[in-house]
Amino acid sequence: MKMIVRNGLVFGADFKFKNCDLEFENGIITGIGSVEKFTEPTTIDACGAYIVPGFVDIHTHGCMNHDFSDADSDGIEKMLSHYGKNGTTSITATTMSLDPETLADIVQTVASYCGKKGYGAVLRGINMEGPFLNKVQCGAQKPENIIAPDIALFERLHDLSDGNIRLLDIAPETSGALELIRRICKYCKISIAHTKADYETAAAAFKAGASHVTHMFNAMPTFGHREPGVIGAAFDYADFAEIICDGVHIHPSVIRAVFQMFGKDRVCLVSDSIRAAGMPNGEYELGGQTIVLKDGRSNLAVGGAIAGSASNLYDCFRNAVKFGIPLEIAVQAASLNPARAISADSSIGSLEIGKAADFLILNRDLEILHVYIGGERVGGC
Repeated sequence: MKMIVRNGLVFGADFKFKNCDLEFENGIITGIGSVEKFTEPTTIDACGAYIVPGFVDIHTHGCMNHDFSDADSDGIEKMLSHYGKNGTTSITATTMSLDPETLADIVQTVASYCGKKGYGAVLRGINMEGPFLNKVQCGAQKPENIIAPDIALFERLHDLSDGNIRLLDIAPETSGALELIRRICKYCKISIAHTKADYETAAAAFKAGASHVTHMFNAMPTFGHREPGVIGAAFDYADFAEIICDGVHIHPSVIRAVFQMFGKDRVCLVSDSIRAAGMPNGEYELGGQTIVLKDGRSNLAVGGAIAGSASNLYDCFRNAVKFGIPLEIAVQAASLNPARAISADSSIGSLEIGKAADFLILNRDLEILHVYIGGERVGGC
C-alpha cells in the first residue's frame, strides 16, 4: 500500500532539512516533494517533526543479554527487534577474538539472517573484530584467542558467511598483516584496530588497501604532535573513522575535534554495544570474560579495562548533538557515512527515491516518535 508522511522536516540527500512529504510503497521510497504533488489518502501526519534516515550501526556486539557471538537464533531475533525499536534500522553483527571453530559457527548463523526482513533491524553483514589483533592492545578481547593474520582462515570464514563479511579488523604491525590486507581488501573493507602501529606502519596499511579505523582513540597509541600514530595516518589516508559517542570512551572535546579534523563525510558514529546494553547493573559476559556494568559503564571484572558500551547508536547520536555537533552532521554520521563504509549506501543510509523506506520520526527534543523499517512501523510512542 502506498503511504505518505506529510508535514515533516525531511532530511534530504543534500544533508539539509526541508518541509516536504515522503511517499513510500512496498518498502521503498517512491517520492519526496511538496504536499501538492501527492494525493494518496493514506497518510501519516508528522506535525512538523524531523524525518531522518534509519540509523546504521556497523560496530555492535549485542544487547538485551544476548551477543552475536552466542550464535543463537533466538537471541539474534530478540536483538534485531531491540535495535529496530530504538532507531537502529541496519546493523553489521560484530564478532570477538574467538577460536576458529567458534567463529565458523558464528558467521554461518549470522549469515542466515543477513538481508532478511521482519525481525526489526536488518542485518547487513558481519564485522570481524579479531582475531588478527595485537595482544598488547587487546582491550576487552581475550589475549589467548588473538592470533597472527591468517589468509586461509579468513577465506574459509568468508566462504562460510556466504560473502557477508563487510569489515575485517586487523593490527597492521603484526606478522603477515600487510600481505593479508593486500589480498583481502578485494573481499571486504579492512579496518585498523587494537594496534600498536606507528604512523608509518598505519600509513602503509592504508596504502595496501585498508580504509577504516575501529573505535578511534581506543586500543591504539595516542595522537601526539611528534608521533601522530594511527590517528594521524587515518587523517591522511582513511575513508572512514569510527567513534564511540557514549560519553565514556571519548571526551566531548575530542568528539568535537574529530569532526573538525575529519570532516562530516568521514566520521561514523558506532555504539560498540555489548550484551549489557539495555540491561540493569550486574555481571555479564563478553568474549569469554566477565564484565561488570555499573551506572552505564562496562568494565572487565579483572583489570578494569573498558569493555564495549552499554549504549545504543541512537543515544550516541543524541550525545553527539549534546556535545555540540550540528544536528545535520550528527544524522549523517549515524546513517549515510556508516552505510558508505560497508558499501550499502545504494539501498540505505539516506532518504532518496529507490532506497529502503527506513526512517525515524523525531520530535524537536530528538525523542523517537516512530520507527519505520522497510515501510513497516516497528517502534515509537
